This record gives sequence, C-alpha cells and structure tokens, in this order.
Amino acid sequence: MISFFVTLGRMVKAITRSWQDAAFRTTLFLTLAILISSTVFYHNVEGWSWIDSAYFSVMVATTVGLGDFSPTTPGSKVFTMIYALVSIGIFVALMTQIAQALLTPIAKRGKKSTAKKRNKKSAAEE
Repeated sequence: MISFFVTLGRMVKAITRSWQDAAFRTTLFLTLAILISSTVFYHNVEGWSWIDSAYFSVMVATTVGLGDFSPTTPGSKVFTMIYALVSIGIFVALMTQIAQALLTPIAKRGKKSTAKKRNKKSAAEE
C-alpha cells in the first residue's frame, strides 16, 4: 500500500512538471474534451446513465473493453469505431508524455551517478 502512495506522489509530481509544457496541456485538454463529448454522445444516443456513458468512453479509450456495454444503433457503432481510433491515439500520446516526465529525472540521476563513478575511476588511475 505504501508503494502505491509513493508511485501516486511521483505521478502527481510528473504531471505538475509536465504542466509547464504547452504540448502536454494541449494533449490533456484534448483527451478530456474527447472523453466528455463521447460521454454526452452515448448518454443521448444510447440512453445510458452518465456514469455508464463515461465508463464506456474510458473503456474504449484505454482499450480495456470488458464487453459489458456495447453500442446498439448503427450510428453509435460508426461513432464508436471512429472514436476508438482517435481516442486510443490521443490517450497513448498523453500516457507517453506522463511516462517521459516520470522517467526523465530518473535517467538524469543515473547519468550523474555514472559520471561521478567515471571521475573517481579516472582520478584513481592518475
């Protein structure tokens, strides 16, 4: 349980660092806009509750697709096909940016540590 909160804290820090990047903010807002618009679509067209519509939208965007909901009208099936193609790509872009923000500080620490070891080794050889 402790590791969950440590990881959550690192993710919050990564998102906070990423917020300074305009590309990250754009991707985040685009992801939210697509999720909200698809939720509204499924609520209005399929007649699902708001929570079921949001749940299905996230399941499609994250490729989980448990199969407990599925579109019934031809229009919503076409919408879902297009939505899946668009939302999966945008969601992957967002997750990639978050992963880079998480891993960049770790990589920098590794490079500093390696450089210190090399300096100590070269100093010892002289």
